[in-house]
Amino acid sequence: MNLIIFLLRSSWKIVAIAIVTGFLSGSSSASLIALISNATTQNQGASLTLLAWGFVGLALISLVTSIISQVSLIRLSQQAVFQLRMRLCQQILASELSHLEQMGTPRLLATLTEDVQAVANAVYTVPFLCIDIAIVIGCLIYITWLSWQVIILVIILAVVAISSCEWITKQGSKNLAFAREDEDILFKHFRTITEGIKELKLHYQRRESFITKQLQVTANIYKQHYTRGLTFFATTNTWGRLIFFFSIGFVLFALPKFITFNLQTLYGYILTFTYLMMPMDNIISKLPLLSQAAIGLEKIESLGLSLASRAENSTVPPNIKSSWQRLEIKQVTHTYHTEQEDGKFKIGPINLTLYPQELVFIVGGNGSGKSSLAKLITGLYIPESGEICFDGKLITDDNREWYRQHFSVVFADFYLFDELFGLEDKNSNLDKQAQKYLKVLQLQDKVTIENGVLSNISLSQGQRKRLALLTAYLEDRPIYLFDEWAADQDPAFKELFYTKLLPELRDKGKTILAITHDDRYFHVADRIIKLDYGKIESETSQ
Repeated sequence: MNLIIFLLRSSWKIVAIAIVTGFLSGSSSASLIALISNATTQNQGASLTLLAWGFVGLALISLVTSIISQVSLIRLSQQAVFQLRMRLCQQILASELSHLEQMGTPRLLATLTEDVQAVANAVYTVPFLCIDIAIVIGCLIYITWLSWQVIILVIILAVVAISSCEWITKQGSKNLAFAREDEDILFKHFRTITEGIKELKLHYQRRESFITKQLQVTANIYKQHYTRGLTFFATTNTWGRLIFFFSIGFVLFALPKFITFNLQTLYGYILTFTYLMMPMDNIISKLPLLSQAAIGLEKIESLGLSLASRAENSTVPPNIKSSWQRLEIKQVTHTYHTEQEDGKFKIGPINLTLYPQELVFIVGGNGSGKSSLAKLITGLYIPESGEICFDGKLITDDNREWYRQHFSVVFADFYLFDELFGLEDKNSNLDKQAQKYLKVLQLQDKVTIENGVLSNISLSQGQRKRLALLTAYLEDRPIYLFDEWAADQDPAFKELFYTKLLPELRDKGKTILAITHDDRYFHVADRIIKLDYGKIESETSQ
């Protein structure tokens, strides 16, 4: 049902057309059974000729309507899956960072890949299911027309089959749902392999413990749940076939002892029941796909509900203020949820005022809240209490997107894009500016730039950070924030960064916030803000 609602949301008109033509195709196919049954008992040439033309007509109708139904639904289904993928990505990008961090990357990746793919696989089968269902309905109508007594038998068998199969399919769906939960944990382990490959290679005991106690255990649980789920559905398929064989045997051998049939009617029953086996088998065989799609849609919807909280929507590029006077952070607090269960770390209350053309160092021990404060200042974390005012304008959900665009940031866990953007990214000046900064950052021999694209980003961490600094230069925002930027640099370039690059940025009118442990260069800063346990312990002006 969720799958049909999902398609109807995309375009109910196309769904209606596809279903109608699908039922026409199925009905035509079922009518062919009646025609074939009549043809087997006809001896007159004229009647056979008429039946032959009827056969051709029904076959053409079945073929044409089947093509229309399948093409319509295939196009609709792929469009619906495309929209689903885009909606999910847009929701993620428009959601609070703290919500995404609580969900975790493995869950998001599992939803974007496994759940969306499960929906896509099931949606692809919908056109064929419509035709199979139409064939079944058409055959049942034909059986009713042959004899109402037999349809009573069919109804009784259907009630027995549905009631007996319901429990089996529920167990199958339950196990597939468990398997889907296991996938979230598996994705976490896969991420460990890709991101921790060096550490795992260097530590035999850690690697063996990870493989045997985590990866293997989770993969085995997933295998068990998935195998059980598919086994239950396979049992349902076999049980359905058994009921059909029983129906054919009963009609062929037992029913004639209670009800008198002519030969044509008996042929019609046997042919119809035999023909029904294929569409019914198709329907039952698709149950696992439909079940997985239902589970996937539930996962997606639950994720969507979580992401909807205070979601930000902006379709108009915000205008960045080239000049500003004051950024005020008043009594701001935020609770950061740690990886441990129920683990929390509170930032604040923070009172801080920033001014243009200022170089500020944010210092403190590990875990003191420096990075969390950076995310609060840049608008990535939303204050639980207190307020942020930019030139007297209160920052709310309505203008937070505009506020964020005033920052160029290089976080400690930065992501490096190979495409460059700047204030002049629509003309050739961008490449020239980037080439100039490459020389400043001593990367001109390792990276080239053409049409705003970096030729190579597979460099050392320190060199990648220099490229991230390059992108920040080109963005030319009024406020810069660097989170432990110099931690991966050699002593010579660290000296260059603190004594030349940062002061030059400040002299150009920029405000720089630098999270650092390098006390050797504290004299460069205009102000030093020290954090401890999420609060400002001291504030020193140089």
